[in-house]
Amino acid sequence: MFIRKTTSKYKTKTYTNYLLVKSVHTPKGPRQKVICSLGDLSPRPARQWLELAHKIEDALVGQSSLLEACDPEVEQIVRQVRQRQSPKSHRACTKRHGNDEDLIAVHADQVRVERPRQAGSVHVGYQFWKRLGMEEILGGLDFSLRTIQLTCAMTLNRLIHPTSEHAMPGWIRSTALDDILGVDFNSLVEDPLYRNLDRLHPNRVAIEQALVKRERNLFNLDRTVFLYDLTSTYFEGKALRNPKAKRGYSRDKRPDCKQVVVGLVINRDGFPIAHEVFAGNVQDRQTLGTMLDLLAQRVGFVEGQTVVIDRGMAYPENLQEIKDRKLHYVVATRQSERDTWLDDFQDQEGFEEIVRVPSPLNPFQKKSKVLIKRKQREGETFVLCTSSERSEKDRSIRQKQEQRFLSDVAKLQKRISQGRLVREVAIGEAIGRLKERYPRVARYHTLCFNAEKRTLRHEPDQAMKEKAEMLDGAYLLRTDRNDLSAKEAWLLYMTLTRAENAFRAMKSPLAERPIFHQLEHRVETHIFLCVLAYHLLVAIEKTLLDGGRHTSWATVRQTLATHQVATIVLPTDGGRTLQIRKGTTPEPEHLELYRLLDVPTQIMRPERTWIQPPRPKPSD
Repeated sequence: MFIRKTTSKYKTKTYTNYLLVKSVHTPKGPRQKVICSLGDLSPRPARQWLELAHKIEDALVGQSSLLEACDPEVEQIVRQVRQRQSPKSHRACTKRHGNDEDLIAVHADQVRVERPRQAGSVHVGYQFWKRLGMEEILGGLDFSLRTIQLTCAMTLNRLIHPTSEHAMPGWIRSTALDDILGVDFNSLVEDPLYRNLDRLHPNRVAIEQALVKRERNLFNLDRTVFLYDLTSTYFEGKALRNPKAKRGYSRDKRPDCKQVVVGLVINRDGFPIAHEVFAGNVQDRQTLGTMLDLLAQRVGFVEGQTVVIDRGMAYPENLQEIKDRKLHYVVATRQSERDTWLDDFQDQEGFEEIVRVPSPLNPFQKKSKVLIKRKQREGETFVLCTSSERSEKDRSIRQKQEQRFLSDVAKLQKRISQGRLVREVAIGEAIGRLKERYPRVARYHTLCFNAEKRTLRHEPDQAMKEKAEMLDGAYLLRTDRNDLSAKEAWLLYMTLTRAENAFRAMKSPLAERPIFHQLEHRVETHIFLCVLAYHLLVAIEKTLLDGGRHTSWATVRQTLATHQVATIVLPTDGGRTLQIRKGTTPEPEHLELYRLLDVPTQIMRPERTWIQPPRPKPSD
């Protein structure tokens, strides 16, 4: 054992430190191990260092009797070294950093962890909120900092754990949003959230426009294709104060509820471009012109862009309107138009099979067999498609409808025979309602009322039934783009499924439905927040996909649920308590996601707070 002198310079000053060093044997040979630092102690001259080192070594192993022979100077050095190595001295040794102590003694049995809060998914959501420039967009509209923070919290709620505005404050307090945003949400109630909806409503279009522009530049998004589709979302309650709340065709299978219809345009990459809320009784075909006007106003058109729509809008006047705007269309035709191609569907020549691979998210997924055939007629391209999966679905639906149709025909006959339905006009109306209710099968069934015999004659048209069976699983695509092959047209139409996925996401994980708001403008802002949340969702999944990771937001959210922020409470000597608020150490799976998403691994900067002990009450 020996003493080593070290020096270091900082600016103009030189600092000296003495180390007690011991030589040790290791598998890699002899090495020097520092036993302790003597600090700025002043030892004897260098020639006496070896003797001093031996005496210190003896003291450290408990041979205190050797101290008796030491002179006072050596004794003082050894005493100080022993003090430096004792637990008591560690409690006394402190290193100051501001007003906090970095090195303290704590009562280990009293250490506690308090206020654990969900942080991982909130952290990612907020990072993408900033990446999409939402703070700058809202700030540019002269929103206050508080409004921006509330809008962020409300959007992240829809993204992570959708709730009503009534329950939202509780959810916010269960997360680390206050730590991340630096806001105190302890006193937050629902009223400010409702008022925030009111503030956002007149600015929806401006926000959406700015966000679309930001995303286009950030992700280099495709601008050649617009995918347009509609869905409906229903209300709980009568919604008497909302003029758009009407009963209509319910895609949610809730014809008993009033609803609104939501139109959504997305690009080929799945990012929303524009949305609009229509009255609940509007027909799909009536909305296309409005959405095209909105697109022209908000993002503008470039000649040659393609609009992809579903069969509900495949009417001649709509296709002509698209052409008048110097745009192209790809559309699935209505069944009546498909039926005129029966001979071509029956002819097996010319069909080619689409090779479909399972989604990376579901490698065990079974893909249906799809056959396509390209035909041209009157300057347009038609693609005949058959799907084995769709064939089974069509057959099942048609058979169920036929069973219900025949059952309702029998019930109608019973009403007539029992005299509960007498007037011929009323009977004719009842027959018409049956055909309206079951259009898929009613077309190959003939219903006639014999007034003399008071009977309902029912005759199936076997030829038409066989024709319907042959068209199970068949659908027809139509486009004015003659440069597309059958496969290219089919693939372009299939991108419309991304709009369907968007609606599924907004209805289920983002909880767009049911709607509890009663006022029209709050309903529209509620849907707007769902669309904002979907922007974040698509941006997150797009970033992962670009990084080679096929992971859904649902999986990301579940994985990050274990990354939290918590407060560590450290009771110390002297009665003071140190509270440290910080994020937990990320797990390897957390780090991997943060790396792929390019977000910081540290959720927040640690915050230290000293709690002083209560002062004793003065004695009487």
